[in-house]
Amino acid sequence: MIEIKNIYKTFGENEVLKDISAQFKPGKNNLIIGGSGSGKTTLLKCIVGLHQPTKGQVLFNNEDFTAMNFTERVPIRKEIGMLFQNSALFDSMTVEENIMFPLNLFTDQSHAEKQERANFCLERVNLKDTNKLYPAELSGGMKKRVGIARAISMQPKYLFVDEPNSGLDPKTSILIDELIAELTEEYEITTVIVTHDMNSVMGIGDHIIFLHDGRKWWEGSNKEIAHTDNKELNEFVFASKFMRAAKNKL
Repeated sequence: MIEIKNIYKTFGENEVLKDISAQFKPGKNNLIIGGSGSGKTTLLKCIVGLHQPTKGQVLFNNEDFTAMNFTERVPIRKEIGMLFQNSALFDSMTVEENIMFPLNLFTDQSHAEKQERANFCLERVNLKDTNKLYPAELSGGMKKRVGIARAISMQPKYLFVDEPNSGLDPKTSILIDELIAELTEEYEITTVIVTHDMNSVMGIGDHIIFLHDGRKWWEGSNKEIAHTDNKELNEFVFASKFMRAAKNKL
């Protein structure tokens, strides 16, 4: 389990995060949503250690990650998988080499063992026999799946995903959502997803945190979100419908 306690983050005079506390549980799709500038990506970076919170704690299974130095954080970092918004694949590496990259960094496995793990991960994301392709030869959806394969190569306890559906068509977005949800449940991963995609929210949102103006404004499940009377959340959730309705009146 991941727990964040009273997280603040300030850049100069700009207070981006303000007293945010929450728990993210294993086997659940934990979504962080909010409008542009609400602080959701900054919060994700604080949790994984890319930003140091100005105040507050990030706990991984009750271990205070924020209080650790670089060396002390290594065991937890080895348990973290990360899928970046643009997949962040190395263009000069093949699909197989991209997936084996964290294994080369953090394990002493033999080449054969790493290759076997890469093959397993590719099969799990339905990309069997793509080992020798380069990122330039892949579609956007395939790149995301390779990114997921790399993220799970170390058998992580924690999976962090930043805007997984960015740049994808609706059909591919649903497939990516379903794949993340399957892996989360199958391996009891604590998954934290930053997204603005309401299809993802309604489809896989087991636990949702809505940020507004740097604060936790609402918390609940996708079953509860449709019945909330939270004004700012409703405006965010139904924004596209409001825009279509306004357009139809013109």
